[in-house]
Amino acid sequence: MPIDAHLLLRERGVRPTANRLLVLREMLAAGYALSNADLEARLGTLDRSSVYRVLTVFLAHHLVHAVDDGTGQTKYAVCAPDCHCGEDPHSGLRDLHPHFYCERCRRTYCLPTLGVPEVMLPTGFHLHSAAYVLRGLCPDCLRHGCRAHAD
Repeated sequence: MPIDAHLLLRERGVRPTANRLLVLREMLAAGYALSNADLEARLGTLDRSSVYRVLTVFLAHHLVHAVDDGTGQTKYAVCAPDCHCGEDPHSGLRDLHPHFYCERCRRTYCLPTLGVPEVMLPTGFHLHSAAYVLRGLCPDCLRHGCRAHAD
């Protein structure tokens, strides 16, 4: 069953403008994390600053989370309905999950069913966030016999 972008925006307290609906629908359709530049290219009708403004609103309302996959471009993924990432600074790693970067198609996927491993830090250190990225080949690239390449 497709996710209703209009309803999703309202549930997170975001006014559903035309630009916000366009960006969210594109992100939902993609099924993987997209950068600002990816969204601009895919949409064609919105410029970089418009996409950036929409993503900023989405981040502030915890509708999306930012992903640092090691490529040098921040990517954005739609949060699951029960996700509360970034809302409670004392929640630790409760809502963090690893991401998978495909070395062939260069897509970044959320892996929300996997947890980020707990790391025992030395005394005096306090963890606020973690970037846990796995690299390899996604199912589509494996199915098509693609080989990984070095970035």
